[in-house]
Amino acid sequence: MLSRIYIKNFALIDTLEVSLQNGLQVITGETGAGKSIILGALRLILGERADLKSISKAEEKSIVETEFSLNNQFKKFFIENDLDYEHQTIIRREILPSGKSRAFINDVPVTLDILRELSSQLIDIHSQFETSNLFTPEYQFKIIDGLSENKQLVEEYYNEFFNFQSLKTQLKKLQTQLSENNKESDYKAFLLNELEDLKLDDVHYEELQNQLSIQENAEMISENLAQVLSRFHQEEVGILSFFNEAKNKLSKIAEVSNGFAELDERLETSFVELKDIIAELENESEKIEINPGNLSTLIDLNNRINNLFVKHNVADITELKDIRDQLAGDQQGASELEASIAEIEENISKKTVKLQSLADKLSKNRKKSIPVFIKKAETLLKKLGLEKARVDIELHDSAEFNPFGKENIQLLFQANSGFPLKPIQTAISGGERSRVMLAVKKIIAESDELPTLILDEIDTGVSGKVAEEIGNLMREMSEDMQLIVISHLAQVAAKGNNNYKVVKQDVAGKTQSTIIALSDEEKLNEIAQLLSGSKITEAALAQAKELMG
Repeated sequence: MLSRIYIKNFALIDTLEVSLQNGLQVITGETGAGKSIILGALRLILGERADLKSISKAEEKSIVETEFSLNNQFKKFFIENDLDYEHQTIIRREILPSGKSRAFINDVPVTLDILRELSSQLIDIHSQFETSNLFTPEYQFKIIDGLSENKQLVEEYYNEFFNFQSLKTQLKKLQTQLSENNKESDYKAFLLNELEDLKLDDVHYEELQNQLSIQENAEMISENLAQVLSRFHQEEVGILSFFNEAKNKLSKIAEVSNGFAELDERLETSFVELKDIIAELENESEKIEINPGNLSTLIDLNNRINNLFVKHNVADITELKDIRDQLAGDQQGASELEASIAEIEENISKKTVKLQSLADKLSKNRKKSIPVFIKKAETLLKKLGLEKARVDIELHDSAEFNPFGKENIQLLFQANSGFPLKPIQTAISGGERSRVMLAVKKIIAESDELPTLILDEIDTGVSGKVAEEIGNLMREMSEDMQLIVISHLAQVAAKGNNNYKVVKQDVAGKTQSTIIALSDEEKLNEIAQLLSGSKITEAALAQAKELMG
């Protein structure tokens, strides 16, 4: 329930504050007094765009503040959005002199999206020509689902549908990813096979280069080793023979002179080292084999490795191994993708069965409620002066699930007898719109908990009996909700549980608008004035008393 409105520095309003009650709250006032300004301010609470031109005093900020009495059903919203829940919750919107606007819920700054989400559950403002939502499938399903007592079923269906859509989105994403992977899979498989054929774990690149160099120079190496060994082993003139002779002579000298003992040992050590070198040279010489086939194999392996270095833009075997492992992982990833896709498809299949079951239940309940809606709506429309009006709701199967089930809806209307029913958006005239919407909202109010409803002059253009019926209808609606009505009809004003008047007055040479709560006597005079004009007559007062009952 909207319990308080506070407006400061907004258009013609300097400061305005009014407390509201439950039931039917009627606001009257002369044309141009500022009723639309108050509504414009309230639309800021609904998250509509702020206009810098609305600021009266350019150097000060403009403030629109509303206070609502909430029940515990709103706690979930406050918890989900990290807000402090208060039974008396204050929603405020500020327009700064710079043109920027700020929104607050219980003094906590919030985004406009959060503001809209909460305020849309608290206020519904309906002006004379604002009936476009009546034409939407969402609103038409809301009408029939309210009568069908489908609230819990609708919530369950929507949760399932949301998960269903999420799964379909995931599936599409994975299928696209798999498709992209498949486009490159053959080439990646070729690259992987190419790397795996090399058996990179067994390749020692430096040793390969050494072996290749030896094979490429085997003949030269063999010839030079043969010459070196020949120089060592030649009889009488070989290096080994000369070295051995020199060693023997130095040993004899060392026997007679201690000064040569150390040199003798060093020469002996060198002789042993020399013989070891000769032995290793002989061993390596035996290994040298001029083998064109082996050389060809080594050249081929080296070329393949170097080609892969160039192809993958790397410089060593380790990097090639990393690429091989990555390609192998991609192949495994493709298999995992396929498994994930299969799992999601199975879940979608299960969700489809569940959704179909819920959609069938929704449709069955709706079809049972259509005759109830027709009877209620046509009865109300007759009271509102549309005696010949007919309505109907058609449900048609849909090929795909949608947020409302697996069917489409069409609200049909015809104001005159002898003509076929047509979709309401093409069949309804401007003068019929408000009365049809009022009838629809009355039906919804009987079956669903509506937020505070603000009706802005939707009774324009009616009088007499119809005006009386509109007043009675609004009074009935207010028994289930808080209904705030801006009206020029005495018949409506007379039904108000509380009445208010918007007035425009000059303060210090400046025109200002404000709103005042009317006492019982002031209410009587206001109704009489609505009946007779500026001059209140005794007859008008008597009629006003009669209307007030």
